[in-house]
Amino acid sequence: MTTFTATQWPRVRARLWQYALLTRMHRPIGTLLLLWPMLWALWIAGNGHPDAGVLIVFLLGTWLMRSAGCAINDFADREVDPHVARTTDRPLATGRIRAREAVGVFVVLSLLAFALVLTQNRLTILLSFVGVALAASYPFMKRFHHLPQVHLGAAFGWAVPMAWTAQTGQMPTQLAWLIFIAAVVWATIYDTQYAMVDRDDDIRIGVKSTAILFGDADRLIIGILQVLMLLALLLIGRDAGFGWPYFLALVVAAGMFGYQQLLTFYRVPEFCFRAFMNNNWFGAVIFAGIVASYLLHG
Repeated sequence: MTTFTATQWPRVRARLWQYALLTRMHRPIGTLLLLWPMLWALWIAGNGHPDAGVLIVFLLGTWLMRSAGCAINDFADREVDPHVARTTDRPLATGRIRAREAVGVFVVLSLLAFALVLTQNRLTILLSFVGVALAASYPFMKRFHHLPQVHLGAAFGWAVPMAWTAQTGQMPTQLAWLIFIAAVVWATIYDTQYAMVDRDDDIRIGVKSTAILFGDADRLIIGILQVLMLLALLLIGRDAGFGWPYFLALVVAAGMFGYQQLLTFYRVPEFCFRAFMNNNWFGAVIFAGIVASYLLHG
């Protein structure tokens, strides 16, 4: 044991650090964007009082599956990332880890997430297979069509029906699917903003995205999607019977969408990225409105 600690531990630690970089442990924004719709759904399904065990399982599961998604994403993009300015330093792009290691990380993290799901009811377990399929297939979609952002939305949003089913023990209701649709539209918005950062590199390399598909109409289409997102959230609030705190949160959220439009006005990559990052606060504001509505209006 002493020999291992003295001679092997530094290499093991260095390897684990590369795995942490692979799974974006240093950049939690993806986990947060995945987290918010799940929390919206869980709070509404639990009528403001979600089961603590379900909450813990889905918090951990969200983190694990986002990390797994990063690993399989970098595996899929291992020939692309070295040619994109923003991704040239990723572990796979630089050769600091091998492709099979990334696949191994994806498998291990997915199995850990599945082990958590096994503590839930049968319906939730069945829904989890769809979630894994969406997470594993998303990174490859940019080679086949211009809507990988929608596919990402389905992958991220699938936590909604799973959380709903785990909390209620029943199949998702119309309200749950409305939250899912809102999550898909939202992911299409923020991942298009993200894709605007890499648009020139993506065109040169030949991969596809909504940012490329929308072209000069990108800001207009994002604006339309933002209006649809707010409409979906308005319907969610109506159907859930929320009070004024939720609708006040919607007003604040609408202002944040306006701010994002200003940030992307000249399509400067740095400001497009800031617009993408701002969506974390958008999700937090909506969640705060949901929680406050239950606290003040039962």
